[in-house]
Amino acid sequence: MTVQQAAERVAADPWPSVQDPAPLLPDRATVRMLGTRAADGVDPALLRELHRQLVIGRRFNEQATALTRQGRLAVYPSSRGQEACQVAAALALRPQDWLFPTYRDTVSVMARGVDPVQTLTLLRGDWHTGYDPVEHRVAPLCTPLATHLPHAVGLAHAARLCGDDVVALALTGDGGTSEGDFHEALNFAGVLRAPVVFLIQNNGYAISVPLAKQSAAPSLAHKGVGYGVPAVQVDGNDVIAVHSVLSAAVERARAGGGPTLVEALTYRLDAHTNADDASRYRGNDEVERWRAHDPVVNMEGYMRAAGLLDEDGGRQARAAAESMAAHMRAELAEDPIADPMEMFEHVFAEPTPQLRDQRSLLAAELRAEAEHR
Repeated sequence: MTVQQAAERVAADPWPSVQDPAPLLPDRATVRMLGTRAADGVDPALLRELHRQLVIGRRFNEQATALTRQGRLAVYPSSRGQEACQVAAALALRPQDWLFPTYRDTVSVMARGVDPVQTLTLLRGDWHTGYDPVEHRVAPLCTPLATHLPHAVGLAHAARLCGDDVVALALTGDGGTSEGDFHEALNFAGVLRAPVVFLIQNNGYAISVPLAKQSAAPSLAHKGVGYGVPAVQVDGNDVIAVHSVLSAAVERARAGGGPTLVEALTYRLDAHTNADDASRYRGNDEVERWRAHDPVVNMEGYMRAAGLLDEDGGRQARAAAESMAAHMRAELAEDPIADPMEMFEHVFAEPTPQLRDQRSLLAAELRAEAEHR
């Protein structure tokens, strides 16, 4: 074989050429809008609603934490400090779209229109989710990390096959990116070009494990390139920027452009849950540094400086938040009357033999217990 023939044979090999990864990589600069000229072009009505929902979300976090200390909730994973991500996610969607939240995304669920008491039902140990997912287009709060992400891809892909104008937005934390379900979801989404958006709320810790011990990637946004998914990194405490980035990603998906991975840099000001002692893995100095980037305080400061919020507007937002908090206290003041037999409902369309046996066993135990009272 001559050199020319060898060269021609290599050139004829069927291997696909390597695609240019540059369009998929996040920009070097994190997207920020708060306090910049870019924010000046945003609809003032949208800015006021973003601010209002931030105020309500912060009060929700405070009230839910207080109720947990009073024993009215079994556990509460606070999102105080992350409200910008949660509010922006809810407001970036259209009514027909779907939100896939984690256990920490209760503010997002409430901002989507779910009653705050129903939002907390799962966390008080009551049955199932507490709200109708189909009615609100909000999937159940997901406690196991990242298992809901493939569900979001599947729903979005199925909706497209049916010709429905639906986009799914799935939330996760930095810890969720270490789970296999995260990678499987991105792979499916990239291959299928599903109309789905992934929002990583990178608060720096997976419970107590810092990000540096979870991933050696330049950023979590860089994980998208391995699956053919374009990615953006945004200041997660800048509600205007998060809403802008997510809205663009949602509409890109709606137009057939495929999935987007968004990494929002934020911080959890409270402990992981009420059962967590955060002082064991982070210092007060670190927390105080992040308080200077409080999304609620900074948004209100911008609104007042821009002449978009006066004293009356601030009072109205706080009044709405207090009304919601009063509703939470009133409705959660009494323990729920739970029927243990309800745990067998809605598990399978047709109960399995094992489930029927378990139901019969529990019923017998309850009868025996009642007879000995």
